Amino acid sequence: MVFKDYYKILGLQSNKVTMDEIKVAYREMAKKYHPDIVTSHEEHSEEIFKDINEAYKILSNEKTRRRYDFSWNRNVGRKQNKNKSQEKKSFKEILFELFFGGIIHKNIVEDPAPVYGEDVNTEINVSISEAYFGANKVLKFRNVKGKETSFSVKVPAGVQNGDKLRIVGQGKQGKNGGKNGDLLVFIKIKGDNRLNLVGADLVYELALETYEAALGCEKEIEILGEKIKIIIPASSSSGDRLTIKGKGYKTMHGTRGNLCVLTKIVLPKELSGDQIKLYESLKTVS
Repeated sequence: MVFKDYYKILGLQSNKVTMDEIKVAYREMAKKYHPDIVTSHEEHSEEIFKDINEAYKILSNEKTRRRYDFSWNRNVGRKQNKNKSQEKKSFKEILFELFFGGIIHKNIVEDPAPVYGEDVNTEINVSISEAYFGANKVLKFRNVKGKETSFSVKVPAGVQNGDKLRIVGQGKQGKNGGKNGDLLVFIKIKGDNRLNLVGADLVYELALETYEAALGCEKEIEILGEKIKIIIPASSSSGDRLTIKGKGYKTMHGTRGNLCVLTKIVLPKELSGDQIKLYESLKTVS
């Protein structure tokens, strides 16, 4: 079993310290390894920060600190004292080496330091509706042995494009008792042919027939489960933009962006005889 040296994690030389010294040491180490301010070259800073908080949680409470000290002395202190006693040569061993040239080999076995597993990055695509309302997605990937692994990932409602979900312990395996790394899932919100996400605004492409654009009309569309009426003014053109405030995607502050409706005039693939005559008459009028 690997015991963490909580005093050493907080930068303390021994357990002969007061509660105030523990608090001061914690503040210094937490400031040094906080994920928001730590330099990029610090490896495993997030894991170190977790250990710092874990150490302070145990040592800042008198009851848990006494239990920890007892367990440490019982399991680690005895082993260290035993190693120290083995390093001291007895009088008989010295005489043996002087007179007989004897060499006594001592194998001191030290527990290897724990190695934390690396984090694994991956990406998952979600639709605008799945991101808005939340969804459970099945994530599949292959591990280092080539075996496919799959599990469910809960996408929270209102997640933002590029957000990162951390799944603790699902990264690469740690060694010598070190913790496994985490799985970092980056969210990518995908639109479709008619509805796309730009920042917090939803952009919807509305198809209009020629007469609807020319004469104006009222259209009803459904966005994220809500039916919205759109008033198309007369003499509209392709690419015209109509903005409906507060009907877009959720922002980071809990509000909603806008819905931007882009008009697109669509002509029929084949014209009937009457339609051809109508367009010819319009040609002469214009």
